[in-house]
Amino acid sequence: MANSKYEYVKSFEVEDKLMPSTWIVLRIDGRHFHQFSDKHEFKKPNDERALELMNACAEAMFEEFPDLVFSYGVSDEYSFVFKKTTEFYNRRSSKIVSITVSFFTSFYVMKWKDFFPDKDLKSIPSFDARTVCYPSTKIVRDYLAWRQKNFDLHLLGKGVFIPMDYKLATAFSFVGHINNQYNTCFWKLIESGKTKSEAQDRLKGTQTQDKNEILFQLGVNYSDLPAIFRKGSCVFKDKVEEIVKYNENGQPVKRSRNKVITDHCDIIGDKFWKDHASILEDE
Repeated sequence: MANSKYEYVKSFEVEDKLMPSTWIVLRIDGRHFHQFSDKHEFKKPNDERALELMNACAEAMFEEFPDLVFSYGVSDEYSFVFKKTTEFYNRRSSKIVSITVSFFTSFYVMKWKDFFPDKDLKSIPSFDARTVCYPSTKIVRDYLAWRQKNFDLHLLGKGVFIPMDYKLATAFSFVGHINNQYNTCFWKLIESGKTKSEAQDRLKGTQTQDKNEILFQLGVNYSDLPAIFRKGSCVFKDKVEEIVKYNENGQPVKRSRNKVITDHCDIIGDKFWKDHASILEDE
C-alpha cells in the first residue's frame, strides 16, 4: 500500500545504478566447477560437449537480451558486453546480475540432456556474476584481449574442463600461469602412463617449443587441435543475407538480418574488429 507507515523500509535499499554512457561487461563464472566437472566425468583436458553447452547458453542470452553486442567464453566463464546506450533495467547492477545469471543457469540445466544424453545431473550447477563499466571501446577490447590471453595462461586451479586433483591443481596455481598447451601436454602424459607427479616433473621448466616436441612425440600437433580448445568461443550478432524468394526472372531476392554467430577466433589482434567494426560502434 502506497504511503503506508511501513514504506520507510525502502530507504534502506542501496542505489546500485551503473554509470551512464559506458559499456557494461557482465562476467558469468561457474561456482565450484572443478568439483562439478569431476562428478560428471568431463573429458580431460577439454570436454567439447561441455564447451558447446556453455556456448548454447551464450547464444540463448543473445536471443533473450537484445542489448548484448558481443561475448567471449572459455572453460566455465563467459563475458557479455552490453551496448553503451543500454537502459536494461535502468542499468541497475543487481537487477542485471540476478536476471541474467538466473537465465543462464536455468538454460544450462534445461539443455543438459541435449549435450549429455548419457549422463544425469548429479549435482546442481551454479554460477556467479559481476558487472563492470568501461568508458571506451579500447578498454573493452583490452578487457576481451585479457580474457583470451588469460585463457592462453589459464590456471589449472580453475579446472572446469581440465579436471584434476584439487590439491594438485592448487599447488600448480602457486607455481604460476599454466597455459592451455601445458594442460594438453599434461593430460597426454597421463594417458601415456605417467603419474601426475611424473607428468609435472617432466614439464617442469619446459618452454613452448619443448612442450610442442613432447606433444609431437605423443602423436599430437597442438596447432591441429580444434580452435574451440585453443581460442575459446566468441558469440555475437552479424548481418547475413538470406534468399527470401525468387522473382519472375529466377533471380534471388535477398534480405539482411542479424544472426547470432559462434566463432573461435583471435580477438587480441585487429583483424576481427576491422572485419566486424559495427560490433563496438558508439551509437
